[in-house]
Amino acid sequence: MTTSIMIVGVGGQGTLLASRILGSALVSEGYDVKVSEVHGMSQRGGSVVTYVKFGDKVYSPVIEKGEADIILSFEQLEAARWLPYLKPDGKLIVNTQKIDPMTVVTGAAKYPDNVLETLSATGVDLITLDSLSLALKAGSAKAVNVVLIGAMASKTDIAKDKWLKAVEENVPPKFKELNLKAFELGYNS
Repeated sequence: MTTSIMIVGVGGQGTLLASRILGSALVSEGYDVKVSEVHGMSQRGGSVVTYVKFGDKVYSPVIEKGEADIILSFEQLEAARWLPYLKPDGKLIVNTQKIDPMTVVTGAAKYPDNVLETLSATGVDLITLDSLSLALKAGSAKAVNVVLIGAMASKTDIAKDKWLKAVEENVPPKFKELNLKAFELGYNS
């Protein structure tokens, strides 16, 4: 049996670092882990998605519609965009932050109203988190990714110390304390 996690967001939000932390924690538990490349425009502003699959034996990291056990979304609209990939009993963890896509920035479209309410109305197991405020409390808006990983980690069977070690192994030493604080804030939220 495998577990499938999608990390979705906007380029520049640190989805790749989040997937590396997740992968490290899973490997420390002895799982076979496959992480996909980032798909999408990784330049700031483009939609990005990373697939992470783990289990006793994983052959491909690709996740099809209806297969994700967890979708970890760094932005509201990205949660809505990738929702069809969530299993009926899956968990959707969403940062409440809104980041305008290029179509909104250029005036070609309007950011939809009530995205979180619309997601909630689907009946999905939805967890929302103001990750930006927690990241700022930790010391940097750029720590949103680690706040979200902390929130997700609190819902797993993996020991907290293994997660903390994964954070330490994957962030530059000069940002270690900030990211550990961000993780704790997410974990305890």
